[in-house]
Amino acid sequence: MERPAWAPRSIDISVPSVSRIYDYYLGGSHNFEVDREAARKAMTHLPGLPKIMQANRAFMRRAVRHAADSGIDQFLDIGSGIPTFGNVHEVAQAAHPGARVVYVDHDPVAVAHSNAVLAGNEDADVVAADLRKPQEILSSPQVERLIDLNRPVALLLVAILHFVEDADDPYGAVTQLRDALAPGSLLVLTHASYEGIPLPAERAEGAVDVYKDIRNPLIMRSRDEIARFFEGYDMVEPGLVPMPHWRPESAPEDEDPYAFSGFAGVGIAA
Repeated sequence: MERPAWAPRSIDISVPSVSRIYDYYLGGSHNFEVDREAARKAMTHLPGLPKIMQANRAFMRRAVRHAADSGIDQFLDIGSGIPTFGNVHEVAQAAHPGARVVYVDHDPVAVAHSNAVLAGNEDADVVAADLRKPQEILSSPQVERLIDLNRPVALLLVAILHFVEDADDPYGAVTQLRDALAPGSLLVLTHASYEGIPLPAERAEGAVDVYKDIRNPLIMRSRDEIARFFEGYDMVEPGLVPMPHWRPESAPEDEDPYAFSGFAGVGIAA
């Protein structure tokens, strides 16, 4: 397999990556055949996966605009993935010029492309780090330069927590991040769930097994389990809901049925 010029030498291009699979679902070009093969295999069980990812991105953009409209001008996006059109810094800085954004991802391709996209943007940066190590993120030079933790921050955990197994204590990681943020900060979150998928759970499990096979287990949590991530936050209306129902800009009934898979919500720190 020939290595594209944009692929860092340090990565193994024979191993699928969650962020590059996500890029493929969104119609991006920064993925390899091994990623596309895994994505197509998952789609044989759950053909609406691209629609689910598109609904994730659309919710993220609405939530970022809500944060900016609420006066928040600092954004910490953990598990940000490979930059695509309408990413957080574009939406935030269009709504609130001068808004500061720090992206965090542990995929070298995502980090490399974030650096390329952000070149010349003094108000945005990227950190190579892992959600499971919150203190490394919070103490990074990029966060220390751009994010004032004494003022409200919008913390984005979009389509990331379902890749953190219970053994790695995702609730503890979210609590550590919450405790570091000022009152008035927002938690913006989406999470996969069997609830809402327009297929029998047994069939959807086939897609989950694909992620398990590539050693990136997809943890499908219930609505109640997802709601636990918002402990210490007051939910912003309309609460924890399927993605198209969160402050929609078009009629939810016009959405693809797969867009209602999983949950999205925004909470405000007391």
